[in-house]
Amino acid sequence: MKNILKYVGILLIATGTFIACSDDFLDGPAQGVLDSGTLANEAGVEATLIASYSILDGFAQFGDWGAAGSNWIFGSVSSDDAYKGSEPGDQQPTTDVEFYQWNTGGADGYLNSKFQVLYEGISRTNATLALLTTVEGIPTATAQRIEGESKFLRAHYHFEAYKYWGNIPVYTEADIDFRKANGGADAALAAVISDLDDAISLLPASQAQIGRVTSWTAKAYKGRALLFAKDYAGAKAVLSDVVNNGPYALEDCFHDVFSAFKDNGPETVLAFQASSNDGDPNGENGNRNDRLNFPHGGSPFGCCGFHQPTQNLVNAFKVDANGLPLLDGSFNSADLTASDAVDPRLDWTAGRDDVPFLDWGLHAPGWIRDRAWAGPYSPKKNIYEKGSGVGSAVGWASYQLHSMNLHILRFADVMLMLAEAEVEAGSLETARELVNQIRTRAGACAQGADGVSVATTIDDPAITWANYQIGTYDAAWTDQTTARAAVRMERRLELAMEGHRFFDLRRWGTFKEVLNEYVSVEKTRRNYLNGASPVEDRHLWYPLPTIQLELSSVEGTQMLQQNPGW
Repeated sequence: MKNILKYVGILLIATGTFIACSDDFLDGPAQGVLDSGTLANEAGVEATLIASYSILDGFAQFGDWGAAGSNWIFGSVSSDDAYKGSEPGDQQPTTDVEFYQWNTGGADGYLNSKFQVLYEGISRTNATLALLTTVEGIPTATAQRIEGESKFLRAHYHFEAYKYWGNIPVYTEADIDFRKANGGADAALAAVISDLDDAISLLPASQAQIGRVTSWTAKAYKGRALLFAKDYAGAKAVLSDVVNNGPYALEDCFHDVFSAFKDNGPETVLAFQASSNDGDPNGENGNRNDRLNFPHGGSPFGCCGFHQPTQNLVNAFKVDANGLPLLDGSFNSADLTASDAVDPRLDWTAGRDDVPFLDWGLHAPGWIRDRAWAGPYSPKKNIYEKGSGVGSAVGWASYQLHSMNLHILRFADVMLMLAEAEVEAGSLETARELVNQIRTRAGACAQGADGVSVATTIDDPAITWANYQIGTYDAAWTDQTTARAAVRMERRLELAMEGHRFFDLRRWGTFKEVLNEYVSVEKTRRNYLNGASPVEDRHLWYPLPTIQLELSSVEGTQMLQQNPGW
């Protein structure tokens, strides 16, 4: 898949992605129409399908930082996981998101970028489906696979839009006018699940080409969608099947998931197949929209210092005498010190001074762009090892470009979603077993002195920079409230800085309580957060982009309706 993706250019697809500033776009071809003269064959259909895969990272030859497939701005910076980072004046729209001031012009522009890319993805999948019906001679099994992959990708792009805006317009290959009303959040989620059901029935259980989705990918994704729909019984059924019968497994070591030395491992359920040094003069087949998120200045990377872990997140990795998280919230009563016992995942997640930063040397104060602004920690999960050789040799800030895959769904996430469904169904002991599997893996390896040896045990005497401890929940879970808190904390620790946190808080209905409490304490550490607005009911959904509302008008009637409060 990587070898195919890197050769995908800009296909001649007339899309319904809404970027026009005049009414000229009304004279263009209908959504899903393409140049059948050059693509009306099996190879052409496959090419349009690969074009749909190629923007899983959030870049379609357009799409700025706000469109990142990792959701680092709208899933992490909007939560208690990450600050914008960097320095005050750089990328103000990200600060607007962090301040919950989502109706500023800058935030609106970032949201529009995300909207454009997601609906470009939807348009490309619809173009593939429309073309598929016109091409003769494609073997039935191949046609079914292409249809299944297309419907899965359409479900993914719609689901991402649903996560942002809830009440979104839904498009199929039959739509001929993009100016379509949003039909409600429930209807959007139902359309996602319907497409996933089709994908499950059409896709094979395995694919020869790594990176293509399978029926197991679709099942795992359906479990995620059902969890968002609060259909816990349905989510439990499908996620149990994936966990117990599917082809996935946890990596041996936590960092193996993010190591540039490993690619498409047993934990990969869905990932963008990144590429670098492949002939693209700008290196944009790699982590294009995440390249700001490296240590700055005095570091080996030179730029740009965004997406810094919060003090709240770092503190959350503290553990008690049994190596268990502090579920009562006391972890945040004082900042982490060198004597505190911590979960070893901390130093795979956040760069800390005097701790090995993979194999790049010790993290140092000079690696931070503005410590007084956004604290002393650097992001670490998206950083490649120096010895891996995956860094780009071309493009702006080339040291920040690489070919590490972007994980969109991984098996640990699937297991924790199942644990959550089990808790809500009252199966507390099954949930405990799942969480303990995650915690056992977390304790298998720690950041080693050489930076890359993940076989290091957590009590290796060479580890002098941390007191690593991690335990499992050995006592039976008998209280649903406590079990729920344990599963939710495990999701935070395991998936920190991966763009899930805000959407989890919203899904749990705790986003206002948690985020207002976070800001009230965190602003005593980072004074700039005094400028943040309170989190209110309207923050349940992001505001739909202004230009999309304007472009949806038909004879003076606006088809798209804005979300409440915006």
